[in-house]
Amino acid sequence: MFRLAPARLRSSLQPVQRSSAAFSSSSTPTPSVDAIPANNPAPKAPAPNVSATNAVPTSSEGSFDQVLVESVEKGEALRTAQAPNRQGIWSRSQQPRERAMVGPRFEQTIMEDQPRPYAAIDLIHKQPVRWVKERTVSCDGGGGPLGHPRIFINVDKPQICMCTYCGLPFAHEHHKEHLKAQPSSPYPLEPTGQEGEVEFSQRITNEPLGQR
Repeated sequence: MFRLAPARLRSSLQPVQRSSAAFSSSSTPTPSVDAIPANNPAPKAPAPNVSATNAVPTSSEGSFDQVLVESVEKGEALRTAQAPNRQGIWSRSQQPRERAMVGPRFEQTIMEDQPRPYAAIDLIHKQPVRWVKERTVSCDGGGGPLGHPRIFINVDKPQICMCTYCGLPFAHEHHKEHLKAQPSSPYPLEPTGQEGEVEFSQRITNEPLGQR
């Protein structure tokens, strides 16, 4: 016959209820990366992240047959610039280079030899306007592996209409005089011969690697 255990034994068999405070996170707020520092009458001068040892010439192996040498001032300027043609960020989702490229990993790095692509947001505004005679124009980025899905752009309004994929500008020839009379334009209205301009013609091709 089953008998109940004494009250003292039953109390010892009860599951232990642990306080949830032991598992809760600390109530101390975590300092933010962009927190405003406290007023300091003698703040420390920001030290450059580029090491002074970069100014000492070393082997040229792997550096296009050039001696690996870079001054602290030049290395710091290249480290903090977001792109060769743009100093700051152009999107809220971007991380500034001066904040990302810090620490021992970049102290003895020759910044001139690091990949530094140009900012496309500035390059696309060097493309001249494509003047068309139809009310609707299609754009596929030139076709091929470097193209994009074909979209159709309405150019009825007297303004420059951009492709939402590649950013190429289009406008109707009927509005050419109106756009030229404007005080400024986000795109060149005529070819300027600058390096990086894309040819006017766009074509669809069946070639395996056909593109612009």
